[in-house]
Amino acid sequence: MKFNEPASLKNHPFGEKIGQILSASLQAVDPGQAVRNFVRLEGDLLHIAEEPYDLDSLERVTVLGLGKATQAMAESLLDILPPHVPTRGLLIPKQAFSSPAAGFEVCAGGHPVPNGNSLLAGGKALELVSSLTERDLLICLISGGGSALMTSPHPKIGLENMRALTKALLSCGARIDEINTLRRHLDQVKGGRIAESAVPARVAGLILSDVVGNSLEAIASGPTAPDPTTKADALNILKKYQLTEGIETFLENVPETPKPNDPLFARVQNVLIGSNYLAAQAGLEEAKSLGFHTKFLGDTWQGEARETAGKLCAFLREDLPRPFCMIAGGETTVTLRGNGRGGRNQELALAAARELDGLHDVMLITLATDGEDGPTDAAGAVVTDRTLQRAHELGLHYESFLADNDSYTFFGRLDDLIQTGPTGTNVNDLTFLFGF
Repeated sequence: MKFNEPASLKNHPFGEKIGQILSASLQAVDPGQAVRNFVRLEGDLLHIAEEPYDLDSLERVTVLGLGKATQAMAESLLDILPPHVPTRGLLIPKQAFSSPAAGFEVCAGGHPVPNGNSLLAGGKALELVSSLTERDLLICLISGGGSALMTSPHPKIGLENMRALTKALLSCGARIDEINTLRRHLDQVKGGRIAESAVPARVAGLILSDVVGNSLEAIASGPTAPDPTTKADALNILKKYQLTEGIETFLENVPETPKPNDPLFARVQNVLIGSNYLAAQAGLEEAKSLGFHTKFLGDTWQGEARETAGKLCAFLREDLPRPFCMIAGGETTVTLRGNGRGGRNQELALAAARELDGLHDVMLITLATDGEDGPTDAAGAVVTDRTLQRAHELGLHYESFLADNDSYTFFGRLDDLIQTGPTGTNVNDLTFLFGF
């Protein structure tokens, strides 16, 4: 994976090695390779993980691709499927691309807030899976971003209410699992309802996780997974963030989602093929091979980005042998207070600048694995013990940028943004902590 060379890495004695560590983490969760790791063809048997599917007994294979990694996952799967088996599909990515094969339609949706294209995609998905028979195999390729890219709100709720609710939840600091709990109960293509609509077909879900803890019902809001949460849970989230007005009545009148004991899931196989943990471990292995002492800080980091920055930076004060590389994974949130530009990774990095001031020979790097942190073209940023000093020399007032949630402008002025471009994958965020 290629990315720009931020100022703090250009002349750093460990700059090249740091770049190799970041690249190793991203390459480990390449979505095409992830599919190949779990799908293989042996004669007329298609093996998905350990489950065999007899292609001779099938009338066709239908593919529903959903999320930021859709293109790479679909192309990899089509390379494996034999040409004599009839296939068709609907692919719902964030960015449109040319159809990979005859019979496949590409319908890009909206992100991070669902739009009219998301609604169109949701309608097409329901139409596609509702047409399946017991001689069909539906393979769902699911990756991060899918919750917004495909939507079909219950008729009495409608798209505009879903858009308003999503925006409100994103701006008030709600966790992604909380947002997805609400989405599952308000939408006809989430919370196991794609699997429900596909009955009596067999369903196999290949899932690239972008949620902390890898709960299948939370990834893209679980279109093929049973939903362990209830409408009461969703209502409590609305109350927590004081967002009940206009939505509470709708929620009380929609049907409950399919639960783990529902017999429909006997025909459903869900396989986790990539995760934040895998990306972190690959980075640590690369670091170790390059001579770093390594430590894994876990992959369940959540909460306000500013507060998480302080907790992570505390590890840099430990008396560890140098050079060291520690990696943490998860997904933080940002409560918007200002009108600046940035994302949760850049905000965490900006908050860390104060924590690193006064330390020696340390560095913190944040990275959104999809290459897009919030509504910006940056994946994250680089912070060192000299960041605040450099900002002062340029006349940049750190406190003003933090107050205005303007981390993108701050690190842009320092030339310390991490810019990878869209990576084609999405397994949450990584934070790298270095000491030299």
